[in-house]
Amino acid sequence: MLVKQNLIEFKKNLPKEVTLVAVSKTKPISDIMEAYEAGQRVFGENKIQEMVNKYDELPKDIQWHMIGHLQSNKVKYMAHFVNLIHGVDKFKTLKEINKQAQKHNRVINCLLQAKIAKEETKFGMSFKEIEEILQSEALTELKNVKITGLMGMASFSSNDKEVSDEFKSLKTFFDKLNNAGYELSVLSMGMSGDYQLAIDHGSNMIRIGSAIFGSRNYIA
Repeated sequence: MLVKQNLIEFKKNLPKEVTLVAVSKTKPISDIMEAYEAGQRVFGENKIQEMVNKYDELPKDIQWHMIGHLQSNKVKYMAHFVNLIHGVDKFKTLKEINKQAQKHNRVINCLLQAKIAKEETKFGMSFKEIEEILQSEALTELKNVKITGLMGMASFSSNDKEVSDEFKSLKTFFDKLNNAGYELSVLSMGMSGDYQLAIDHGSNMIRIGSAIFGSRNYIA
């Protein structure tokens, strides 16, 4: 019952306007069902094949979020059910999502991933690249994708000011886009180690794994 207790405890202090994505990567079906029975319906995975396997086995009212770095050639495996794709960092990927969504007569919600961390290992686009995509005529031709917001990952750092500044920069950019009329609703920032700072700086969607499920099970 540990997962259920963790989830209930975690949600006690979560503002109601913040969506909790329970990051279930590497976790067994039994753990996910425990969270499900405690009322959780939004789950995030970072490997498509793992998400597909879990989708096949679990209740169909679960909203599945793809939170990992996305390889275009694997979009087809999840296009029939994925609810939100967090890490879109290329226009080419949007085109592939649109193509696969079209086959299933769906519109797939997507977040554009901004690179706000200084770490080279982090994926994402510059703010300028994101603006160019949003302003492009090519985007208007993609009828089966909908850009609903932005996602960003802060530096893995114990320096709260550095992390805060990164989150603040993305919230400022998010607000700028909305003031320009883009009607973005989702700002996905914050994980188990930094979610409180993210919420303090305007995040309305957080991705939490270890605080709910415990330490990750690493698979060789």
